[in-house]
Amino acid sequence: MSQTVIRLGERTSVRNLKEYQEVIPKPSKHEILVKVHAVSINYRDIGVATSGYPFPVKDNVVPCSDAAGVVVEVGEGVKGLEKGDRVIGTFDPTNIFGQQEDWNNGHGGPVDGVLREYFTIPGVAAVKVPKDSPQSFAEWSTLVCTGVTAWNALYGNVPLKPGQIVLGQGTGGVSITGLLLAKAAGATTVVTSSSDEKLEFVKSKFSFDYGVNYKKHPEWSKEVLRLTGGEGVDYVLENGGSGTIAESINSVKMGGNVSVIGFLSQAKEMPDVAAMALAKGAVVRGITVGSTQLLKEVVRFVGRKGLRLPVEKEFDFSAEEAIKAYEHVASGSHIGKVCIKVAGQ
Repeated sequence: MSQTVIRLGERTSVRNLKEYQEVIPKPSKHEILVKVHAVSINYRDIGVATSGYPFPVKDNVVPCSDAAGVVVEVGEGVKGLEKGDRVIGTFDPTNIFGQQEDWNNGHGGPVDGVLREYFTIPGVAAVKVPKDSPQSFAEWSTLVCTGVTAWNALYGNVPLKPGQIVLGQGTGGVSITGLLLAKAAGATTVVTSSSDEKLEFVKSKFSFDYGVNYKKHPEWSKEVLRLTGGEGVDYVLENGGSGTIAESINSVKMGGNVSVIGFLSQAKEMPDVAAMALAKGAVVRGITVGSTQLLKEVVRFVGRKGLRLPVEKEFDFSAEEAIKAYEHVASGSHIGKVCIKVAGQ
């Protein structure tokens, strides 16, 4: 039997996605075969398609790392999973617990990803999601990279406590998801954006506490300090990179946490991060997605809290529609996550 697989040719444009017919793989003794129902797109996928991703990528790769689906075949050595289970799989299937050791095994980059109808994954790297949950396959798919990254930022090192303050940069997937997780855990939330309309929308839709327009406030850390009574925030989900790291450190309180997640903004001149971190006694920590253990934790939290995850738009499964989905993410106009619906839900 064959399946439709979307691969990326030359890494010069998101328009280089093409469809192929390929054999459905057979799971080995310790693997499962998953029928994909939804795929979530990350900014990383745009970087892979345009050679902006700074880590290894194989030739003619099947892109994307985040999928939710149903188990259709189980290897004889797999325990705890059976046909019909709804699952999502770890970004790096070799990272079961602890720190990711390298960038050589992440889906959709150095190894083929999930933008296809079926894929295999080790049973130990798959996490069951509740069968009767209100969340759609698309919503669950967003936890693979975005959800785990946000969870790792909040709980992977110094665990978030109720009553603390969390700031998310922008209205993309990691920021919105991270602030939803933080709000559900009893934290005060601050979101930044260049658009007052976006700020008002996400504050009303998700009940975030404060919004800061960084176009109106180029030194936005000063506005954050004003809003927090001069105290500063406990956590920053730092999506910008070198172009925003100085404002992030300035906005945290003494001993605060800055989780370096993205690379959307480049600085003309790199600030002295070492001196700034020392002056604040701050933890500045790079987040490399996270392990299966962290994925299980965030799935449990979302399931028990009944959190609805921020999927803004779903596209159909074809190369043409996938290109449209990529272009929508690349435009930066989305709020939350953009997904591709692969099978009927």
